[in-house]
Amino acid sequence: MMKICRFLSSKKVKRIGLLYGENHVLDLTAGGVRNLTSLLEKENLPEILIRLKRGKLPRYPLDQIKLLAPIERQEIWAAGVTYLRSKKARMVESTFSADAYDRVYHAKRPEIFFKSLPEKVVGPEEPVGIRMDAKWNVPEPELGLVINSRGSIVGYTIGNDMSSRDIEGENLLYLPQAKIYHRSCAIGPYIAVGCSEREARAWRIELKIIREEEIIFEGQTSVSQMKRSFKELINYLYRCQIFPHGVVLLTGTGIVPDNEFNLKPKDRIMIKIDGIGVLENTVIQV
Repeated sequence: MMKICRFLSSKKVKRIGLLYGENHVLDLTAGGVRNLTSLLEKENLPEILIRLKRGKLPRYPLDQIKLLAPIERQEIWAAGVTYLRSKKARMVESTFSADAYDRVYHAKRPEIFFKSLPEKVVGPEEPVGIRMDAKWNVPEPELGLVINSRGSIVGYTIGNDMSSRDIEGENLLYLPQAKIYHRSCAIGPYIAVGCSEREARAWRIELKIIREEEIIFEGQTSVSQMKRSFKELINYLYRCQIFPHGVVLLTGTGIVPDNEFNLKPKDRIMIKIDGIGVLENTVIQV
């Protein structure tokens, strides 16, 4: 398995990279890779990456570069209520919409919604936002499927689908306001390439929230707890829809903090997924 990234060099130039070992990044741009989007469209991506890795490409220490969100022109979409824990939490937060969440969990058609344009996505170490008009804000750690224009999975990344639970709970029709706002989506740090759905479903997802150097919440789940298959979600996402530059699909969360929990500015969110890495962001109010 290999891990692709986007990064900012010391000269503040955006580059495409490949993780080399644990502490270095190979400069794929120096090897002719001009952009991430065209690379992800390649039919034989793993073989191309192996060949590039064998070349004599410049190598940068991770502590000397800035990792960026590993997307360029890809939209971000999301699937909801794919874990039992999520279904139960949604039903608790809203008596008004409880029946709808119960029905969609068991329905043939999944809940799929638009999340973010690429230019609004937050990368590693950049601040994620909580709405100034919300009183109950939480992160939602999720596995992201990186999909090409043909509807094939080319890799996996980590996503944080920030959510205002009180707004969504007030009325299900308010979901776009609860989910789609400035700095409501973080992606990164890498795209893991070269593993199957079977391997990805064995990964563990961990969430830690730190406030004033103290862990105030931590939880974990497994991708294996997801009710729907990746193929099923992609099938519905691509129905009557096109993604000429590919798309990232967040697959839902199985970790939901207790009802009394609410994010605050300066909180630090750490999401770890086996096989990918750790996505870290600090919280600000927007």
